[in-house]
Amino acid sequence: MLTYDAIDIGYSMPTLDKPEISRTTLALFAGASGDHNPIHIDTDVATAAGMDDVFAQGMLSMAYLGQALTNFVPQTAIRSYSVRFGAITNLRDKISCTGIVIEKLTQNGEGLVRLELKAINHQADVKLIGEAVIALPL
Repeated sequence: MLTYDAIDIGYSMPTLDKPEISRTTLALFAGASGDHNPIHIDTDVATAAGMDDVFAQGMLSMAYLGQALTNFVPQTAIRSYSVRFGAITNLRDKISCTGIVIEKLTQNGEGLVRLELKAINHQADVKLIGEAVIALPL
């Protein structure tokens, strides 16, 4: 079991590597999330808007980063989770999600760890940058 004392600043949580994003990925995520914006699933709409093709819903990359976080700690340990979108995630991008400990503190009797999170594609383009605070047993 991971504990507050077992983690130091600079500790990296395990990387989550996701497979290439396909049209099927976008359609399935649209169904699961309710985000049926046609710019993500209809090539004609995307090109009419000036894009080369459809592109991933921003929340897809956020979901991937959330999955990486819950692979690292139980959902009940997450005290906060936020992201900023950095760039569009395109078809055929392969997303890797990482996190590194940037701060340790105690508050209200809990050992808290602040993580800097990133979702990047296979070309090292940052798609999301975020932060999470997790509670670990003291």
